[in-house]
Amino acid sequence: MVYGLAKNPPDAATFELGRQLFYDARLSSDGTVSCGSCHQVSAAFAHAGQRLSSGVAGRRATRNAPALQNLRWRHSFMADGGVLGLELQTLAPLTSPAEMNTPLAEALAKLNADPAYRRRFAAIYGPGPIDTPQFLRALAQFTAALTSANSRYDKYVRHEVGGVLTAPELRGRALFTAKCSGCHATDLFSDDSFRNNGLDRTFGRDSGRAHITSRAADRGRFRVPSLRNVARTAPYMHDGRFATLPQVLAHYAHGVQPSPTLDPLLRQPDGRLGIPLSRQQQADLVAFLRTLTDTEFLTNPRLAPPRAEPAHPAPLATRN
Repeated sequence: MVYGLAKNPPDAATFELGRQLFYDARLSSDGTVSCGSCHQVSAAFAHAGQRLSSGVAGRRATRNAPALQNLRWRHSFMADGGVLGLELQTLAPLTSPAEMNTPLAEALAKLNADPAYRRRFAAIYGPGPIDTPQFLRALAQFTAALTSANSRYDKYVRHEVGGVLTAPELRGRALFTAKCSGCHATDLFSDDSFRNNGLDRTFGRDSGRAHITSRAADRGRFRVPSLRNVARTAPYMHDGRFATLPQVLAHYAHGVQPSPTLDPLLRQPDGRLGIPLSRQQQADLVAFLRTLTDTEFLTNPRLAPPRAEPAHPAPLATRN
């Protein structure tokens, strides 16, 4: 486990406070965008059907909103790994001009000006103004709890009721192990590494990991995403260019582009690029990937937006 729960012990009241913060659009500069606007529980906390999510004033993010699940086992965050630490991850969307567009000091001022939030924070952390550690820890209580591990595949592995895979799904599992598990490894279905998967020949728009490291060897490398709930997290890739899983597999079968940093696993001994996959194999892989859908996670009412009290809360006002 990477995120130290001992430093922020799970607590029901703090979880509910973090949940409220996650879904509170009043924390954005114009009161229209929350974390939950772009991370929806029914899509494994990705943004269903949106290549690039809309932020305040209709501004577009530069990357596809990733799924949020099993975060406490992650070493870093964002597609380029530019954020270290689950608690700090909140600051990226909060302060981004293209997303929530709210400086941290302004967010804290809004919270401190709201009597309901002051009471809730004081009940957990004691009297005094709401500060940065309290705010970040409360949100982390919610995001650290986004655990998905109860798909039909999981039940199959654990020999539980409901864990039956069909013949195409079993063929897909064998193909996955042989052809995909080099990157999508472990129970997380990601090795949490950064790789160039051949989307482009050049990287003028988005250099990926190199944006953080300034290393030429990192150009075009992006985090390997988890494939849990992948059938519900479309569109795919860091820029959302593929709308369906068959399109993703077609890319790996015959669409991989050459570049100096292309991952070695996508270079075949005979010089071909990509992963050789017949149409039947692609169909079997899609069948297997659908077994990774964790319906209980996607429909968990504890993770959905809380009931608003009052029904139409007034905007959080920044103190003068």
